[in-house]
Amino acid sequence: MLPFADHRTDPAAWATQLGISREAIDLYLASDVIDLHIDSFIWTRVFGYDLTRRHGHGLFEASFYSQVDLPRIREAQVTGGIWAITTNPLRSSKARARQFWKNLEQLRGIFAGCAEDVSVVRTAGEYRAARTAGKHAAFFGIQGGNALDADGELEKIPDRLILRITLVHLNNSPLGSTSAPVKMRNAGLTTRGQDYVRRLNAQRIFVDLAHISRKGFFQAVEVHDRMQPLIVTHTGVTGVHPHWRNLDDEQLRAIAETGGTVGVMYQSSFLGDPTFGGRASSIVDHLEHIMKVAGEGCASLGSDWDGAIVTPRDLPTCLELPRLVQIMLERNWRPEVIRGVLGGNFLRSLEALRG
Repeated sequence: MLPFADHRTDPAAWATQLGISREAIDLYLASDVIDLHIDSFIWTRVFGYDLTRRHGHGLFEASFYSQVDLPRIREAQVTGGIWAITTNPLRSSKARARQFWKNLEQLRGIFAGCAEDVSVVRTAGEYRAARTAGKHAAFFGIQGGNALDADGELEKIPDRLILRITLVHLNNSPLGSTSAPVKMRNAGLTTRGQDYVRRLNAQRIFVDLAHISRKGFFQAVEVHDRMQPLIVTHTGVTGVHPHWRNLDDEQLRAIAETGGTVGVMYQSSFLGDPTFGGRASSIVDHLEHIMKVAGEGCASLGSDWDGAIVTPRDLPTCLELPRLVQIMLERNWRPEVIRGVLGGNFLRSLEALRG
C-alpha cells in the first residue's frame, strides 16, 4: 500500500488544514475528481523521479516539478487521471515509436507495482469499478501524436489502452502545426495529420486539440467523426486572458457541439497571473468563462501538473485541490455544476466515446 493520510476519516480536520469549509470538503469527497492531463512521468524518464514515493515541494516550492506523486494523488482523493507520455520530437519517426513503447511499459510497470492503490482503466465502466474498489483510476494518454506517426504503429495500440492523443505539442510535426510561436510554418494539419484524426476515430481514441494551431484545430474539427466527442485536455481561454496557448470562444463552442469537454490547466502565466504570483481563483475564472460560452457541461480540470508549470501559489500541489471547490461555492455555483467540473463532465464524454 502507498503511504498516505486518508482524509475521509476526518474531513473536518482537512477543512481546517486547508482553511476552507466542511461543506467544500464534503462536496469534494463525494465527487468524481478526474484530471485530464498529468505530465509527471516526464520527470521519471529524465531525472528518475519516483512516482511511488511521497515528495515535498522540491527545490522550487512545487514550481516546475514535485506537484504530484502517487501517494499525494491518493491523499488528495483524485479518483482518476490521464497520465501523459510526452514525445521527444528530435528522434526519427521509428525511434519515437520504439521509445514510446518502452515508456508505456515503464509507466504500466509503475502502476502495476501499486496495484492495491492504482488501476489502469480504459472506459467509464472500468473507472467506476476502480473507484468502487477505492483505487485511483489511471488512463494513458500521448502528448504529441508523432510518437506513433510511423506506418502501422498507431494500429499496434493494444485493446484501446491509450485513451487520448494530443495531435501536436510544442513543435511542428509531420502531422501539423503547433500553436506555439515557433513561426516555422502555419500549415494547420497536413494531409497525414488529417488521416491521423480519422485513424484515431476508427479506434475510438479521443482526439485532443490542446497545443494545435487555430487553423489546424478547425481542420481537425472538419474531418473528425461528428458522432464522437472532441476534447482539449489542458488549456486556458482567451476570453479571460489572450495568449497563444489559449482557446477562443469559437473553439470552445466547436468542442461543446461534439459533446466534448475542455480542461483548464494551472500554469499561472497562461491564466493571466504573474508567473510566481498566481491564484487558484484564476482557474475558476477560466472555468466560468467556458461555461458561459459553451455550457456547464463543457468545463473540466486539466492541470498539467509537473509539466514544468508554475501553479497558483495557493494551489501548489494536488493536496490543495478542495480549495477550488470553496471558491466555486463562494461564487454560488450549484453542487451539481461543481461535481460536473470536477469529473462528471469528462465521464459523460468518455461514455459517449467508449461506454
